[in-house]
Amino acid sequence: MIEEPPVLTIVRNRPRPTEAQIAAFRGISTGYLCDAMAGQGALDTAIAPVGGPAPGLHMVGPALVAENGPADIMATLAAIGLAQPGDVVLGAVSGFQGAAAAGDLVMAMLKNAGAAGFVTDGPMRDLEGILEVGLPAWCTGLNPNSPYGNGPGRVGGAAMIGGVRVATGDIVVADSNGVVVVPRDRIDAVIAAVGKVRTLEEELETKVRAGFRAPLDLETMVTTGKAVEVD
Repeated sequence: MIEEPPVLTIVRNRPRPTEAQIAAFRGISTGYLCDAMAGQGALDTAIAPVGGPAPGLHMVGPALVAENGPADIMATLAAIGLAQPGDVVLGAVSGFQGAAAAGDLVMAMLKNAGAAGFVTDGPMRDLEGILEVGLPAWCTGLNPNSPYGNGPGRVGGAAMIGGVRVATGDIVVADSNGVVVVPRDRIDAVIAAVGKVRTLEEELETKVRAGFRAPLDLETMVTTGKAVEVD
């Protein structure tokens, strides 16, 4: 007889960025971050703020990945007890849309644990309660169907979420435009790059406010053969 696998696997040595690295991303827009990572890093556009975009919405923190099966939240429930203050719990459900990946009570317990927020590639439920709790959350929509807590699940590892591999210890930044993941081994490089992006963006914004309207040098493009003119 084949031995039944455990219903929950917990990765003990979970990496975590430094407080200084986390702080460097506070107030940084997701757009700037994607520009700093060659236009990449965002999760699927279906993953959006629960309740809709809101002015000033911004979340940043180290990822704690809870990998669940479809319609199951065993790993997410375990992550609540393992979360450190400031963590962003990512409840992966393999993109399953047939049941909620979390509701207001899960959000309330995460808030009690000091989590910075929650992200899932599934839907959520109990919108009014979630908004009352006030913990930032991103999901694919709303579905009142109940999930199970049977497992198997894995906490503290990595999972595919919204088309991006997210690992525990990565940095998650989210706002009204979506969710961006900065891989742990690229954190310092992205911090340096985003500073340059911000400077360039601010310079361009100043020019646009002053009336600038020619982002392409069409004359030079024609002269060098990068563009052609036809009748």
